[in-house]
Parts: sequence; structure tokens; C-alpha cells
Amino acid sequence: MAKIKEFQVTFDCAEPARVARFWCEVLGYVIPPSAEGEESWSAAVDPSGKGPRIYFQRVPEGKVVKNRVHLDVRVGTGLVGAERLATLEAECARLTELGGVHVRTLYADEENESCIVMQDVEGNEFCVD
Repeated sequence: MAKIKEFQVTFDCAEPARVARFWCEVLGYVIPPSAEGEESWSAAVDPSGKGPRIYFQRVPEGKVVKNRVHLDVRVGTGLVGAERLATLEAECARLTELGGVHVRTLYADEENESCIVMQDVEGNEFCVD
């Protein structure tokens, strides 16, 4: 059996420190100290060690199309109906105050529960789920 590999999620961005601060607030992550003891604003880590490291890579070009991979911020796990929607909307409001943008709300149907599509401070899509 193959050994499970560690991985990180990498965001291409114009301002790594700004995007890193946003995602630290969203996920409860922290900025790890660099080798010299200074904070390194190009990465964020889960302080519990359970979640993947997130790396923010400066690139010269801006975002052009919808990202093919996105993060789901899981705040409604186990909730259904109005309770789930209220929880998602509260988190959306918190993230909007941090600079996130509400794109659209996808309401529950016969197959799926509600979720909210948002964008981070540089326009990367993610879902509040």
C-alpha cells in the first residue's frame, strides 16, 4: 500500500501577505515563523497540525478565469434546512467583513443542501458549505 503523502494548497496571487492574512482569519490558521525567526507571510498553517499548509505564491499575472480547484469552508456540517442556511449566512457576513465577496447563494433542492459561493480578497472562488 502506498504511503499517504503530505500536501499543501498553493494560491497564485499578487499580494501574498494580504491573501495569507485573509485565509488565516477564515480558517483559524497561523503564519509560521521563518527560519530567521521572522514571520513568513507567504504561508499559513493549521496550528493543530491537522489541515494542509497553504502557500501563497506571488505571480505577475492576474486571475483571468474561474479557478478549477477551490476550498470549501465547512461550517454547516450536519445542519439542514433553515438552521444550516442561517449558519452559512452568518459565516458569509463574517467573511464579508474580512474582505470576502458574496457571489451567490445556492439554495437547497431535492439533491443538495444550501451553500454560498464567495470570493477571497483577490477574487479566488470558495464555498461556505
